[in-house]
Amino acid sequence: MSTTTYLVIAAAVLVFIVIFQIAKASEYVSVLKGEENSRKQNNRINGFLLLGFMILGFIGVYVCNKMLYKATLFPQGSASVEGEKIDEMFMITTAVTGFVFIITQFFLFYFAWKYQEKEGRKAFYFPHNNKLELIWTVIPALALTVLVVFGLRFWFRITSDAPKGALEVEIVGKQFGWMMRYPGKDKKFGKTYFRVISDEKSNPFGQIFEDNADLKLKADATNFDDVVTTQTMYVVKGRPVKLIIGSRDVIHDVGLSHFRLKMDAVPGIPTTLWFTPKYTTKEMKERTGNPNFVYEIACDQMCGNGHYSMKGIIEVVTQEEFDIWMAKQKPNYYLAFPDKEPGAAKPATDTAAAKTTVALNK
Repeated sequence: MSTTTYLVIAAAVLVFIVIFQIAKASEYVSVLKGEENSRKQNNRINGFLLLGFMILGFIGVYVCNKMLYKATLFPQGSASVEGEKIDEMFMITTAVTGFVFIITQFFLFYFAWKYQEKEGRKAFYFPHNNKLELIWTVIPALALTVLVVFGLRFWFRITSDAPKGALEVEIVGKQFGWMMRYPGKDKKFGKTYFRVISDEKSNPFGQIFEDNADLKLKADATNFDDVVTTQTMYVVKGRPVKLIIGSRDVIHDVGLSHFRLKMDAVPGIPTTLWFTPKYTTKEMKERTGNPNFVYEIACDQMCGNGHYSMKGIIEVVTQEEFDIWMAKQKPNYYLAFPDKEPGAAKPATDTAAAKTTVALNK
């Protein structure tokens, strides 16, 4: 923090100490004057302190905003086209609720000071006022309804069908990490079944590679070219990407703070979300001045002891870079069955093994 900031904090602490000491001294004086005078004196002191608290509070809010705004994600702007609307709705909501907050807090503390006990003043009391109750019920209800309608309208947009040609990525959370699956050249995801999920057999999504009479499953050929990655998701700048979200154990949440989006990952209930990246990772490094910048996939739902470590990365690249990356990826089928990969060494036959054994014995 700067020297000015330290001076402001020191001044605020000093003012608080002075006010506290004045209050204590006034309390001792009031005891000497008597109980009635003591109550009136305390009433005046409390009114003064409430007014001072209001003023210092508003100053503190302003100073904190000036100091900490640059540390938020707002100066960078939304990294997705859809996130721009989220920022816009956030600013409108903050402006409306902030205006109401300032007005109500001002009158709350100001009235406590202005209408303190005084000689000859009588309290005005009324048990009911239809007009007043109508005003403070209808106006907030209308304002909140408008905000909710705008929010729902946008929510239905980003959770509806993605634009034609969108990149589809399946992302699944488990304690404590993320897994992604991309369709291969056929542009289709193969079928999966939870009972054949096996990390040991390189089948974390439960892809149906083989017939299984016990489970009444038939091999799905569309699985043979699907690509599976962990922790890092590759998407394309300017191309809508549809996320098909799931979970293998408990409820997680795909949090994309830079893109201003999030969606729960619920076991057994796939959810979807789509967005359009605006900047590549390289461009964001330049925008933020941070050579170590990465787009983060956070888990925004407490999911266990290792929740803090459940972090993934999104790499936003150009279409050309994505095609090159995709061409280098090996279908998960060959990871599950390495012997079936074209060019893989075939296991020796029993006859060949016997001949080798005889040769070695000689």
